[in-house]
Amino acid sequence: MGVPISQVVKLASYVLAQKLRGRQRFPLVLMLEPLFRCNLACAGCGKTQHPPDILRRQLTPEQCLRAVDQCGAPVVSVPGGEPLLHPQIDAIVAGIVARRKYVYLCTNALTLRESLGHFQPSKYLTFSVHIDGSRADHDRLVRRAGVFDTAINAIAAAVTGGFRVTTNTTLFEGANPRAVRHLLDCLMDLGVEGMTISPGYSYSNAPDQDHFLGKAATRKLFHTILSNRRTRWRFNQSALFLEFLMGLRDYACTPWGMPTYNLFGWQKPCYLLGEGYTATFKELMETTNWDSYGTGKYEKCADCMAHCGYEPTAAHAAISNPLKALWVSLRGIRTSGPMAPEISMDRQRPAEYVFSSQVQMKLSEIRSAEAEERAKKTATAA
Repeated sequence: MGVPISQVVKLASYVLAQKLRGRQRFPLVLMLEPLFRCNLACAGCGKTQHPPDILRRQLTPEQCLRAVDQCGAPVVSVPGGEPLLHPQIDAIVAGIVARRKYVYLCTNALTLRESLGHFQPSKYLTFSVHIDGSRADHDRLVRRAGVFDTAINAIAAAVTGGFRVTTNTTLFEGANPRAVRHLLDCLMDLGVEGMTISPGYSYSNAPDQDHFLGKAATRKLFHTILSNRRTRWRFNQSALFLEFLMGLRDYACTPWGMPTYNLFGWQKPCYLLGEGYTATFKELMETTNWDSYGTGKYEKCADCMAHCGYEPTAAHAAISNPLKALWVSLRGIRTSGPMAPEISMDRQRPAEYVFSSQVQMKLSEIRSAEAEERAKKTATAA
C-alpha cells in the first residue's frame, strides 16, 4: 500500500466522525488551486487557458488557509497551474502542515529540485510529481523536450532529501500499456512512496480535444495495464478505485468528495467542471444541486472516470465495509471477473456551457478593483 497507516487512520476517523454527526455529504480532500499560471502548456490541460489578467493573479496564504479551515477535510491537494510558481507557496504549505493536514503539492517538477530548500520533510507533506508516460510520451504531452528527465532527477533528489514523493500519471488515447507498465516499474525503482494513475478528463477548453479516453476505452486500457500487475507496485489510491477503472466495478460519482477552491471562489460542482462559484464552503454545500451531476445524469459527465469524483466513492465504500476493504487489501487488485454493467445515458440532461461567462464575470471584478485602486492612488496624490 502506498499510503501511510497514520494517514489511513486519520481519514477513517474523520469519516466515522462525520457519519456519527449524521452528515450525508462531506469532503475528503480539498483541491486548493492557488494560481492557474504554469511554466508548461500541456495539450490536455484546461486550467492554463485563462486570459492574462487572471493568470497573473494568485490567492494569498490567508485566503488559502481560510479555505482549508472552512472545508475541514483531512487531506489537501495543491494543484494549479504550477504551485511552485507561487512566491509564497512555502508559507501556504507550512500553514497546512501546522494544521496537521496531509498536503499533496502537485508539480511538474521543473523547479522542484531548486525549491526543496524552502520546505521541511514531514509526514504531512508529499510532492506529487506529474509523469504522464514514457520519456517520449511525457515530453510530447507537455510539449517540451527534456521535461521527463528533469522530473525524474527531481524525484530522485526529493527522495534522497527525505521527502515523501508520489507520482501522478494521467493517460490519454494512444497510451501503450506495455510502456505504461515499464514506467510504473521505473518509478518504483526511484523509491517513490506510491503512484496514482487516472484517465484524462475532456476539458472543453483544452488545446487537444482528440485524445481523451471514452469510458469503454478507459476500461480496456486500465484492464490491460493492471490485469497482470506487478506485486511490487504501490498505488496511492484504493484497490476499489483501480478495479473501477478496469471496469470490474461501477460507482456513482461523489462530486462533493473533493471540492475545489481557487481564484473564482468555491467551484461548482467539482475540480473538472466550473459551472458556478460561491463565496463560502457552506454555500457550496447547501446551494449546489449535487443530484444533477454524474454519469447518466449530465452529458459532460458521460465519460468521466476521474479520481476527484470516483475515488471518494471508493473510499466511502471501503470505510463503510471495513471487512470487505481488508479482504481487498490482502487480496490485492482483482484482475478478472465480469465487467460491471454500464450506466444508462438515456436520461442525462444536455450539457450547459457557462464557463466563459464565469471567466468574464471574474475579469470584470478584477478590472473594477484595479480601476478603484487607481482612483484611490490618484486621489491620494492630489
